Amino acid sequence: MGESKRRKETLGEKYGQDEPILPWLPLTKKQAAQAQGMVTRGTWFGIVFLVLLWVTVRFIGPSLGWWQLSGN
Repeated sequence: MGESKRRKETLGEKYGQDEPILPWLPLTKKQAAQAQGMVTRGTWFGIVFLVLLWVTVRFIGPSLGWWQLSGN
């Protein structure tokens, strides 16, 4: 008998279902991987936004003459 069949017999109804990361935490490994992907994507959006904001403040703002609005 192969390992897969043996595992199927021992697990019974739980065979093929996602197992939780921790027994007391209702979060499966698949859900944790999806959450990690969303956090990674959000982080990259934040980095791109920060770079665009920096370019705007550092280069585009002074070239438009916004420094003259302060009254100097």
